[in-house]
Amino acid sequence: MVRAGEQLRQLRNRLGLTTRDVADLSRKIATEESNDEFSISHARLIQIENDESTPSIYKLFTLSAVYGRPFTELVSLYVDLEATSKYPFILRVENTRLAQFDTYSEERAVSFPVRFDPGFKVEQTNLVSRMVEIWGDVPVGLLQHLNIRKQRYGFIGLKDYTMYPLLRPGSFVQIDDQQKVPAHSAYRSEFDRPIWFLELRTGYLCSWCEMRRDRIVSIPHPLSPCRTQEFAFPNEAEIVGRVTAVAARLVNAPEPPAAPPAGLPAQA
Repeated sequence: MVRAGEQLRQLRNRLGLTTRDVADLSRKIATEESNDEFSISHARLIQIENDESTPSIYKLFTLSAVYGRPFTELVSLYVDLEATSKYPFILRVENTRLAQFDTYSEERAVSFPVRFDPGFKVEQTNLVSRMVEIWGDVPVGLLQHLNIRKQRYGFIGLKDYTMYPLLRPGSFVQIDDQQKVPAHSAYRSEFDRPIWFLELRTGYLCSWCEMRRDRIVSIPHPLSPCRTQEFAFPNEAEIVGRVTAVAARLVNAPEPPAAPPAGLPAQA
């Protein structure tokens, strides 16, 4: 792979700029931003291009502006921005939270179903790879222009047993932020009852919910050790959306703490 500094040098050469030209332009940006950190001296730029120095975010901002390239593209010369999406699975964060996965390169191709197997029966459990007859490489940028509904995603914390065993700690959930909690509804089973993702002042909560005037009640699963909670709506709790899908670990999941005896409060 071509080293980062060399790629920056190639960008500069394509524009026919000298290191002193870039230094002069950087001073204009620094003046406009009222911050000398945006300025890049002739000597510093040579060090950067020789990989003897790593540019700060301010100097990468300047090079992005001077070379006419996306800021994230220049940052990605030094770190793999796409790699951040794998760490929620590795870092075992204990708190429930929203998860957002950004795509930093619209030119990068991804595998995408081009044609589905017409003989596949959705009623039967099967491998996703067998559903698709042909996979093709599609630029990420193209997907943004397709009529695919935007979704949000959440992570169930490793100590969050609110909806256990229906939602296991460590699960990723897909959230439809267009749906809101109805005032009251009857459901045939726990699988028909909507699960909601809430944003609290101190974090997030995923549970069944009921609306009671200006209050929202968070209802845990009956087998969960957690207790029912009530919040002022929307001052103490806001609705992010309804959980529409889940990806869960089926093995090596932590077991919940024992439920407290009757009359004693559960652990938060």
